[in-house]
Amino acid sequence: MKLVFAGTPEVAVPALDALIASGRHEVAAVVTRPDAPAGRGRRLVASPVAERAEAAGIEVLKPVKPRDEDFLARLREIGPDACPVVAYGALLPRVALDVPAHGWVNLHFSLLPAWRGAAPVQHAVMAGDEITGASTFLIEEGLDSGPVYGTVTEEIRRTDTSGDLLTRLAFAGAGLLVATMDGIEDGTLKAVPQPADGITLAPKITVENAHVDWSAPALRVDRMVRGCTPAPGAWTVFRSERLKLIHATPVPERTDLAPGELSVGKNNVYVGTGSYAVELLWVQAQGKKPMRAADWARGVRIASGERLGA
Repeated sequence: MKLVFAGTPEVAVPALDALIASGRHEVAAVVTRPDAPAGRGRRLVASPVAERAEAAGIEVLKPVKPRDEDFLARLREIGPDACPVVAYGALLPRVALDVPAHGWVNLHFSLLPAWRGAAPVQHAVMAGDEITGASTFLIEEGLDSGPVYGTVTEEIRRTDTSGDLLTRLAFAGAGLLVATMDGIEDGTLKAVPQPADGITLAPKITVENAHVDWSAPALRVDRMVRGCTPAPGAWTVFRSERLKLIHATPVPERTDLAPGELSVGKNNVYVGTGSYAVELLWVQAQGKKPMRAADWARGVRIASGERLGA
């Protein structure tokens, strides 16, 4: 089939690569978000998908909005059979959805109807799910509500951050997306409506959502830190400044600390929670680079009785 691929961040690149390498379909163009400011100089930078497409000699379309007339006219001119989508980042209007004969097929990183929304992987980790996966579905105007073509499953490991899990799903999902395109082309694959039960929502995780509550149980704190790594980053307050929490692990044998209370040893930093302690392994102080928690503790000279949290 002739395809127009829509995607923006790094997590979408494996799927684009897989479609290019498939040899069965033609990626005629790529749709991505406009160049955005990045870095200290805030200069405009193309998205990872745009950079990959340009390197492969594929036409790149960067509409400000996917309802822009110039974009729609070019899309109709290309005449794609289907438009595979991975983390494009903008809502597609009906006028765009109607262009390809087989519609826009989204690769979503959950087992639908669970975790519909912008942050399915983060929410799965934070909720303590043991299994997640990826789904391909036909995009409708509802939020991730369209009929599903196929799924792959993935175990959530005990130490997974959302970044770890998303990387694995990006590659597993890339194979699923290619197989979905193959099945649509040869007529062997039909989309099945999602069940009405089991719907959960996964809205975007904001910085404020990532503020750690030390009165929560240790397992919840652990899931918060892992689910918010690498973005937006779980955080707490120490001496009126934010402290980013990059890596922590529960320590069930330490039950002697009050919520937020710090205990510092030669090579260990423990914090009390609503149940047992967690050990801080990596942190990032405001304006500093990431460092081992023990090195941070030595540098700030934590006094007896000091706590984390507002």
